[in-house]
Amino acid sequence: MDDKLRLLLCEDDENLGMLLREYLQAKGYTAELCPDGEAGYKAFLKNKFDLCVLDVMMPKKDGFTLAQEIRAANAEIPIIFLTAKTLKEDILEGFKIGADDYITKPFSMEELTFRIEAILRRVRGKKNRESSVYKIGRFVFDTQKQILAIDGKQTKLTTKESELLGLLCAHANEILQRDFALKTIWIDDNYFNARSMDVYITKLRKHLKEDSSIEIINIHGKGYKLITPDAEV
Repeated sequence: MDDKLRLLLCEDDENLGMLLREYLQAKGYTAELCPDGEAGYKAFLKNKFDLCVLDVMMPKKDGFTLAQEIRAANAEIPIIFLTAKTLKEDILEGFKIGADDYITKPFSMEELTFRIEAILRRVRGKKNRESSVYKIGRFVFDTQKQILAIDGKQTKLTTKESELLGLLCAHANEILQRDFALKTIWIDDNYFNARSMDVYITKLRKHLKEDSSIEIINIHGKGYKLITPDAEV
């Protein structure tokens, strides 16, 4: 990598944390290792990072709480959770907070770097695209700035919200195939990513509720459809 990408790595297992940091640095990243959530948040406020890798179970401040604080400060930065938890409820909680990916322990170093690279490619690709502004009903949606505006009120969307709404707008009044959306945004169409997308659809419905002419409907067995009287770029 010409310009090293900077990763925030929060892991309370000292041995695993050092192994991960050394491996990621060998792959060309700069990785700052923090042993708990409090240290992680201090590091986040002090430095600029391109992506966060957060263990869920940490002392002082758990990964979910840390992610919420990071999201409040920066809605766009990608977050990957690492956890030994495999309960569906815990994984869904991570996606509700805004996780970009979720890796359960044990995992291979190669898998982690693959997930990191996939997310960063998507983020870089998004930044390199020309700005697109959609008019949907009374809303104006700027995909580049990730801003949804109506009657002078602006809402800053998260990266996932923006990407999903962008796909819905590109297929307005048509069916957005579920598998296509999952593979485009989440890379993998597995169960947990599918549930994550359902969570984001719910969030988008809340954002769009101020215009009753707009609706996101489920098309059973196929996907979703954004119903709007105006669908312009």
